[in-house]
Amino acid sequence: MRRLPLVALLLLASGCAASRPEVWQGSSWVESILPGVVVDETDDEAEEDDSSALVTALLYIPNRIFDVLDIVRARIRLGPGIGFDVRATQYADFFIGSYFTVYAGLPGPRGRMIPVLPVGVETRSGIEVSIVDATVEGFNGPDYGTGEFGLGLQIFMIGFDVGIDPFEIVDFVAGLFTFDPMDDDF
Repeated sequence: MRRLPLVALLLLASGCAASRPEVWQGSSWVESILPGVVVDETDDEAEEDDSSALVTALLYIPNRIFDVLDIVRARIRLGPGIGFDVRATQYADFFIGSYFTVYAGLPGPRGRMIPVLPVGVETRSGIEVSIVDATVEGFNGPDYGTGEFGLGLQIFMIGFDVGIDPFEIVDFVAGLFTFDPMDDDF
């Protein structure tokens, strides 16, 4: 029984060069190489489509809620530090400072399928000007979206970070029609 896959592989390899191209289309090529082997012709894609349609329907509302929450960042930060941040997309931003804070509020774009908690620890130190980034982020960095516009300020023990990402608005509207351009739906 263990030799059958090895024999089939050897027969397949030896017949590759001499076989006709039309034999390789569909599942009939297996039957032509190994007479007596019956290939199940069930449509696995149809079963997968039914499953994914059910998952899409069940997760539609949670995905739209997360898409709306992804649009806005509104955080209050508490902890030592000083810093200033202004963003007009990922390519036109400026940050200088250093802080180690605890934050609470809307975290902004997830950028992935996993939800981001509305509370956490955030650290950031260094300087960033446009694509030149000499910052170090730890724990939960701010994870700004590619198209996010925003402002952040940390003065001694209190700070804030606000922003809006137009790409996430597009993601939300497309999500109403079950499209996911940001690839962050469950």
